[in-house]
Amino acid sequence: MKKRIASVAVAGTLFLAGGAAQADNTGCGLGTMLWDGQSGIAQDILAVTTNGTSLNQMFGITSGTLGCQHGAVITADASQFMSDNMEQVARDMSNGGGEALETLATLMGIDEADHGAFFAHTQGNFERIFPSENVTAGEALRNLETTMAGDASLARYTA
Repeated sequence: MKKRIASVAVAGTLFLAGGAAQADNTGCGLGTMLWDGQSGIAQDILAVTTNGTSLNQMFGITSGTLGCQHGAVITADASQFMSDNMEQVARDMSNGGGEALETLATLMGIDEADHGAFFAHTQGNFERIFPSENVTAGEALRNLETTMAGDASLARYTA
């Protein structure tokens, strides 16, 4: 029984440590403020644990304190979003706009002032972005970037 508990504790610690291995991954909150400027897995785990157990992030987010920004934009990886939402993105591209396409534009770092041009571009190049129904999310994103590279107003958003 003790071995089982020890195994679960070690596995949980490794899980937390694995998630804490990236820089700036503790979020905002009291724990982040207490261990500000320190680095290492132990400090990350302490910061995340403090943030999670004291439930101070909700207060920080609503009040704009504890290193939290009120109304901050939540970011995510565009390729992961595309993988998870490809059908909705394709539908929005074919229609020239929509919530999923708006989100993709934001995740790709496209300025809000250029969203209209981006939407029109995706609608006009839909067949090149989605050349078949078997296209993968990665292929569709590469196709999108290729078409954007040839567009004077959107080329600056490509690598």
